[in-house]
Amino acid sequence: MSTARKRVRSYDPVKIRKAVQAQLGNVRAAVRTLTQEQLALPTRLGEWTVRELVAHIGMAVTAVHRSLDLPAPARQDATLLDWPFATAASSSSIADFTRGLAELHPDLDAYLTDVDRTLAELLDAHPGTRLLETNAGALPLADYLVTRAVELVVHTDDLSAAVPGLDIPYDRQALGACTRLLADALAAKAPGGSTEVRIPPYAVVQCVEGPRHTRGTPPNVVETDPLTWIRLATGRLTWKGALDAAKVSASGERADLGGLLPLMS
Repeated sequence: MSTARKRVRSYDPVKIRKAVQAQLGNVRAAVRTLTQEQLALPTRLGEWTVRELVAHIGMAVTAVHRSLDLPAPARQDATLLDWPFATAASSSSIADFTRGLAELHPDLDAYLTDVDRTLAELLDAHPGTRLLETNAGALPLADYLVTRAVELVVHTDDLSAAVPGLDIPYDRQALGACTRLLADALAAKAPGGSTEVRIPPYAVVQCVEGPRHTRGTPPNVVETDPLTWIRLATGRLTWKGALDAAKVSASGERADLGGLLPLMS
């Protein structure tokens, strides 16, 4: 299944664990403030309400729990860069599971509190090298936690977008990991060196086939902020919409990324 086997970035497992727990804590604090009317609001994720979105956030974290309940795979056969491209295949089953969770856990604060507690217990009990069977293939636990940081950041943005004024904060390490993994996924999808994509302060990647830039200012440059990049990479924002809103700058004949996005859906 592998999309790319080179240029796989490494992440500090201690920082990633803290980032996942911190961002889950940010979500928990926000969920405690939501009224029943706010929980019934629609989201930008199809038919999901805010209640279902919150249940899904818990489900995304407990993917660690479910994977650890299974026997460890014999060997690693995937990398982090495979994960963004594997998410669409399970979207239908995820939607069904999420609706069931929302019905099963009417007290979402208690649900997320339990998720947080049990995650900490599992991470204390299992080394980061423990292999997990995931939707992308067999990955070490430490790598899979990076994908949980991505899920938490993406859905924190969804939640803030659904509830006016909520404005949930982002843990810096979680936001950085999400930005970098999705930037690296773009470079894996469109390998090359003709276009430089800048997402300060977290990532710079080279991508797209064509003449390789070596010195000075690259002829093809794309620059945007982390949240705009994450929305583009996950289909929350279109390339044209980002350009029209001046959320992204693109210069050069190979700077149009519209045909390469989104990376996840």
